[in-house]
Amino acid sequence: MTQHFPTRQLRFFLTAPSPCPYLPERFERKVFAHLPLSDGASVNDSLTQVGFRRSQNIAYRPACEACSACVSARIPVGDYVFSRSERKVLSRNDDVERHLVEAEATMEQFDLLRRYLLARHADGGMAEMTWPDYVAMVEDTAVRTHIIEFRVKPKGGGPGDLIACALVDLMSDGLSLVYSFYDPTLSRRSLGSFVILDHVIQAGLTELPYVYLGYWVQGSEKMNYKVRFSPIELLRPDGWTLAAARDLKDLDNRP
Repeated sequence: MTQHFPTRQLRFFLTAPSPCPYLPERFERKVFAHLPLSDGASVNDSLTQVGFRRSQNIAYRPACEACSACVSARIPVGDYVFSRSERKVLSRNDDVERHLVEAEATMEQFDLLRRYLLARHADGGMAEMTWPDYVAMVEDTAVRTHIIEFRVKPKGGGPGDLIACALVDLMSDGLSLVYSFYDPTLSRRSLGSFVILDHVIQAGLTELPYVYLGYWVQGSEKMNYKVRFSPIELLRPDGWTLAAARDLKDLDNRP
């Protein structure tokens, strides 16, 4: 499919080298552009399809000089068959309701994010995120985006406990998971996997062909979960290529 970019609206910039957050003793560089307010949604679609990610009103992708470990990954929804373990994850969360809400930050969401970051990514770049930072992450955008809140079905009145959230872009060909977070104390529920599986289901129900997962980083334990889903497509120099999760696991564990 031919991609059309409003090149007169886009200017691309290259960041200076900085320590890589995923692989030790390596440095990362990114190429980025500001999404135009007038046509941000369609530009975001086109850029995501060729390997960019969105953060607020910026689209970026890795441009490292001596490393190509970051690879865009997406799930082809039409060919997806849930494994036995994935069906168990869905079953364990049968008491969870999904609520699509506007991309408006709430303190309840932010409290959950803080607990998640402190438990799972205390040494990461987002660990010091403040309330204004979170508001900007959610609300500073000109694309089609929303939040999915996952809540345990209440036994009485009320909305139910918030246990997971996902910031999601609605694209012309799929759902792009911008960022998700969850209650780190509920490990038995496998909420990280559940959020992705739920979006595979929702994309199928709305006849969208893909769920975009962002970057798989070969050699990074933090990002290896993305290639546990099968089938999965990776963006290679010659385009999107179907890959088997078992082959990627072997590749990621090479000496």
